[in-house]
Amino acid sequence: SAQIADLQQKLLDADNGDRAKQRWDSIATILEAKCALKYLLGELVSSKVQESKLQSSLEQGKATCSDVHRMLIEERNHVTEMEAEFQNQLVVQEQQHQEKVKHKSWK
Repeated sequence: SAQIADLQQKLLDADNGDRAKQRWDSIATILEAKCALKYLLGELVSSKVQESKLQSSLEQGKATCSDVHRMLIEERNHVTEMEAEFQNQLVVQEQQHQEKVKHKSWK
């Protein structure tokens, strides 16, 4: 089944190649050549416009990714700062608690 599908695809590809060659071989006049050239140039321009749009989209995507990455780093730094502050507060409270315990035990 896979071999049959592969052979069918090869035949289609060969047929398309033959058709393209036949189309070029069938151009017999300057007018036909001009029309073919005009069509190909139109396709080229269309392709270049599409490439430009895709490039622009890619650049915009990269910029967005960079912004998100920067925001992620900022958030990580903020969380790290908050954790450090929490640890400092915990140490202070622990020290205060120890002082209260010692003070009560002296009485």
